[in-house]
Amino acid sequence: MEFESLSKDVLGAAIEVHKHLGPGLLESAYEECLSYELMQSGYKIERQKPIPVVYKEIKLECGYRIDILVEDKIVLELKSVDCFNPVHEAQILTYMKFAQKKVGLLINFNVELLKNGIKRYVL
Repeated sequence: MEFESLSKDVLGAAIEVHKHLGPGLLESAYEECLSYELMQSGYKIERQKPIPVVYKEIKLECGYRIDILVEDKIVLELKSVDCFNPVHEAQILTYMKFAQKKVGLLINFNVELLKNGIKRYVL
């Protein structure tokens, strides 16, 4: 249940950002504004959180980063693309696996209605 409430709040913040900005901006603009909304709501967030690639017994710092990690629980991967591609799903699932997080939201801000640009993942 904790994930449901948190996910709902995150999506509400994303809708607020999309309502004000609309589609067509760079991902970085949406990240900045969504981070602001989440912090204003009192949530702890980490932006561009590094995650190592785990190969056998070693951790490789390869430059992979979670766009936003909310309350150390939900991985947010933000996009501003024409449509999701299979690589976007693979990306968020890999980030969730390596970060050992159960819930992830893939959000594409480059859509007319934000509800058409949201996918939720649970491991």
